[in-house]
Amino acid sequence: MRARVHVLAIVVALVVTCGRPSAEIIDRILAVVDNQIITLSDVRAALTFVLVPEDVSVDPLAAVLQRLVDRRLILTEVDRYAPPDPAAAAVDEAFSAVERRFKDPVAFDMALKQSAMSRDELRAYVRDSLRIETYLQQRFSTVIQPNEDDIVRYYREHSAEFTVAGGLRPLDDVREAARAGAMRLQREALVRQWLEGLRRRGSVQVLYLGK
Repeated sequence: MRARVHVLAIVVALVVTCGRPSAEIIDRILAVVDNQIITLSDVRAALTFVLVPEDVSVDPLAAVLQRLVDRRLILTEVDRYAPPDPAAAAVDEAFSAVERRFKDPVAFDMALKQSAMSRDELRAYVRDSLRIETYLQQRFSTVIQPNEDDIVRYYREHSAEFTVAGGLRPLDDVREAARAGAMRLQREALVRQWLEGLRRRGSVQVLYLGK
């Protein structure tokens, strides 16, 4: 499998035109997840359209690649359990949110032309993002029930969120927000543990070695 992946990477990365003495590098395979490839152009598109959460890293390429690997693993699970498809209106809104990240429609269209992602492919991406969110909600939300200690801990450790004009608002005034924050942290921890299991069980080869 490893040899086949490296051969495929060479084939994709190089285009040799008959009669031309040189080769033109057009793309690179950075990872293979369950026999599906993630290329350099995929990572660049994710960066261009801000399709993954911003990651402060010395190597943004590696950080985005890891998120795309995780996404591919999650989508395998989503496809297996097939949660309800998102409503067309929700997909439209998610797509519009991506478009609004650019100063105007012309800039957005230019970004599409300069990337390896078409409008339809971008729409499919945001649709899958909604499918992932629905799946994660169904799988984890019902098991997350922060207790009073969790809420108080979040309130104390994230006091800046509840500070207005230099004054910390009383817990009773922001209890629901603190509870939502505690739930978010618990869910993130559960998802991280779940992803670790997916990585162990899945077939993942990362070919990008970093800067």
